[in-house]
Amino acid sequence: MAAVFMSLFLLNLLASGSSTTDAQRPRNSTLHRLTRHLLLNYSKGVRPVRNWSKATTVYLDLFVHAVLDVDTPNQKLTTSIWFRQTWKDEFLTWNSSLYDGIREISLPLSTIWSPDIVINEFVDVSRSPDLPYVYVNAAGMIKNYKPMQAVSACSLEAYAFPFDTQNCSLTFSSILHTVEDVDLAVWRSREDVKNDQTLFLDDGEWELLSMPSHPRVLHMETGRFAQIQFNVVIRRRPLLYVVSLLIPSLFLMVIDLASFYLPPNCGTRITFKTSVLVGYTVFKVNMSDKLPGTAVSTPLIGVFFTVCMALLVLSLSKSILLVKFLHLGEDPVRGRLFSCCWAGSALDRGGPGERSQAPRLQVAGDIAGLSLHGEEEEGKGEGPWKVTSARKAPMEKILAELLLISSQLRALDWASRLEVNWLTLSYRLDRLLFWAYVLTLGVYAVTLCSLWVVWSSQ
Repeated sequence: MAAVFMSLFLLNLLASGSSTTDAQRPRNSTLHRLTRHLLLNYSKGVRPVRNWSKATTVYLDLFVHAVLDVDTPNQKLTTSIWFRQTWKDEFLTWNSSLYDGIREISLPLSTIWSPDIVINEFVDVSRSPDLPYVYVNAAGMIKNYKPMQAVSACSLEAYAFPFDTQNCSLTFSSILHTVEDVDLAVWRSREDVKNDQTLFLDDGEWELLSMPSHPRVLHMETGRFAQIQFNVVIRRRPLLYVVSLLIPSLFLMVIDLASFYLPPNCGTRITFKTSVLVGYTVFKVNMSDKLPGTAVSTPLIGVFFTVCMALLVLSLSKSILLVKFLHLGEDPVRGRLFSCCWAGSALDRGGPGERSQAPRLQVAGDIAGLSLHGEEEEGKGEGPWKVTSARKAPMEKILAELLLISSQLRALDWASRLEVNWLTLSYRLDRLLFWAYVLTLGVYAVTLCSLWVVWSSQ
């Protein structure tokens, strides 16, 4: 009896299990049956149209997720984008009422036809996750979503750095299919694509301004090809560079401008300008790593730094030459003073031979000639004449000393006049360099303010 009850229990258990399996199988069987129905006799190498003269329209959509890198020297832009393409496959349609109301399924991308859409500006292999499936609805519309990291060529301008705006294009087109076979269109409206910034990470150095789209047809010898060009317009945030580059450069320029108030012949001025020049050099070396540059264009801020550095070097060279010229003007004065003193000491010793060997200056020569003339008269005269000649000797010494003093005063006056002339010329050059520096600094400030206003108005 127990065996009978055990047999009945097992039969009931098997019956309930089979009913549960039958209750769960229909939907799975329907999905498998639908998949087999769609892919049976499907040829993925043939464009999915029933009328071969009808073009397959591929709808494109693009979202910019982030700007990863802007390589100005190599003219490359690296962006993270979300690429979406949609097209209709006329061989992948079904009646959802015959398949338990299934309206959308996923199919392997490798088993169906897909358009050969590429980005023309690609310069490197794109990095994207492998998404092997696409969605297909009952009407045959296929949705292929694909995130990727695009490295594209772009004409990057560094002239207005750090207030620069870049406009880089991503052009989508078919490699082999002409517009008669594969046509391209924008999935959303052009205004929605242009102003959509919902997925953009707006916390980096660059901000997305807009992304206008331009559908067009490219005419070539091999045929006409449909293209859609998306222009990614980005703008740099300049606050970091204003704080780390522009403000320190303005401080250096103002300090160098203040050095023009030091006397031109002052040695401290040369030391001060040399220190400022060293600071300029160190600042420019550190700044060269942050400044973008190409073989064609140079940032305007770098040009201003070079001009101000040239003015600083010119001012420093002028100060060095002025000090050198002033020392050159002092050497003849010292030689003349030494000659006068040497001639005066020779006259004091009273030797006629020594007097005749001391004519370094014109005045000393006149004094020596006057003394010899007195000696000749002294030899010819007799009596009272000898007494008169003897009285003339102190007068001659006094006259000689007066002439020496006059010569020294003339030499000092000549040296002072020479120094005044050099200083006058130096002050004029200083004034010229000062106003050139002020003009350069003014142009620099006005240009930066104008670039900032233009940047803010975009």
